Amino acid sequence: MRQVYLDNAATTPLLPEIADEMMPYLGKYFANPSCLHDWGDAPREAMENARLQVANLIGARSEEIIFTGSGTESNNFAIKGLAMARQAKGKHVVVSAIEHFSVLHSAKTLEKWGFEVTLVPVDGQGLVDPDAVRQSLRPDTVLVSIMHANSEVGTIQPIAEIARITRENNVLFHTDAVATAGTIPVDVTGLGVDALSLAASQFYGPKGAGALWLKKGVRIMPLLDGGVQEGGRRAGTEDVPAIVGLGKAAQLAAGSLTDRLNRLTSLRDRLLAELPAKIEHVIVTGVALPAQHRLPGHASFCVEFIEGESMLMLLNIQGVAVASGSACTSRALKASHVLIAMGLSHELAQGSILFTLGIDNNHEDVDYVLEVMPPAVDRLRQMSPLYAKFTRTGKGGG
Repeated sequence: MRQVYLDNAATTPLLPEIADEMMPYLGKYFANPSCLHDWGDAPREAMENARLQVANLIGARSEEIIFTGSGTESNNFAIKGLAMARQAKGKHVVVSAIEHFSVLHSAKTLEKWGFEVTLVPVDGQGLVDPDAVRQSLRPDTVLVSIMHANSEVGTIQPIAEIARITRENNVLFHTDAVATAGTIPVDVTGLGVDALSLAASQFYGPKGAGALWLKKGVRIMPLLDGGVQEGGRRAGTEDVPAIVGLGKAAQLAAGSLTDRLNRLTSLRDRLLAELPAKIEHVIVTGVALPAQHRLPGHASFCVEFIEGESMLMLLNIQGVAVASGSACTSRALKASHVLIAMGLSHELAQGSILFTLGIDNNHEDVDYVLEVMPPAVDRLRQMSPLYAKFTRTGKGGG
C-alpha cells in the first residue's frame, strides 16, 4: 500500500543532512556554550553561526535573533513580553480571531493581568481587513499581532499594509510567521514588523527549536528568570543541537525556496481544482484558485454531511496522513475556531479536511488521494443521517 504523508503543517520530516549537522553537538561538542574554557568554544561558535543563518533567511541581523524552544514559546514571549514592556503607555492589545492558540491564549492571560484585548474579525476567506485593524486601535494600544499566514486555511495576510497602519500609530506589530518562514519569501524589512516568530519543524528542521526576531531597539520583558543567555532575554542553557539544526534548515530553505514554492504550488493547485470536481458538496476553505494569497503546499476543504475525523481515519487506513483542523486542536474534536470565525456553520466546520504537501510529495501522491478519497467519502455519507435527510428532502447540508 502506498504511504502518503500530507500533514506537513503539523511537522515536516527532518532532512538527513540536518540530522548529520546536529550529531556532533550531541556527542563530541557537548559543552555548555556559556563556558569560558575551550570546551565551550565550538558549541558557542556553532550557535552563533546558526543565528546568522536564521537571520539571513528573513533578512535580519544576527543580533536580533533570540532562540526559543518552539513557535509557541516565541509567540508567548512576543505577546506577553512586548505588552508588559509597554504597559506604562497602555494596556490594550489587538489580535485577529484566527490566531494560533499560543497567541489567543497569551492574549487571554494578558486579560487576567489587567489588559484589554480586541479580536479583529476575518472575512469568508480568512483575510484580515487592514481597515478593521485601524479601527480597532486606541490611544492606549501597545501591541498588534496578526499571523503572516494561517496553517488551517492557508490564507496569507496583508502584513505590510497592516504594518504601515501600526507605524503611523506608534504601535508595535508582531507577526506569527511559523507557517511562512522557510516556506515562502519572508523579509522583515519588507513586512515592516517589529517582531516575528518562526519554528524549525515547519521547514524540515528539528522539533523543539524556534526563534523570535526582535527589531533592534524594541524592548521586551523576559518570561524566564535565570541567567544571561540570549542577551539576557531568554534564560536557560541553550539546546545547541536543536539550534544547529534550525540554522541548517534555514540555510537550506534560503537556497531552495523558489524551487520548493513552484513544486508545491503545482501539487496544491491540482488538489484545489480536482478534488471538488470528483466529490460533490465539497467546499474549498480559504483562498480558492487562483491562489496567489494562499500557502503553496496547502489545500483545505469542508466536506458536507460527514466529520473530518472520520475521513482522517479512513484515509489513514489507506496510507494517507492528513489533518482535520490544526495539530493543536485536532484531538479536541471541536469545530475549528478559524472556520467558525470565517462564518462557517458548526456542522460544516466539523467536516474539515486539510492536505499540506511537502518536498517529498509528487503528482503520483495527488493521484492516489484523488483515487482513495471519493470512495471513503461515499462510505461515510452512506452512514450519515444528515446525508440521508439531504437526499430525501434536499435540506440538511451545512
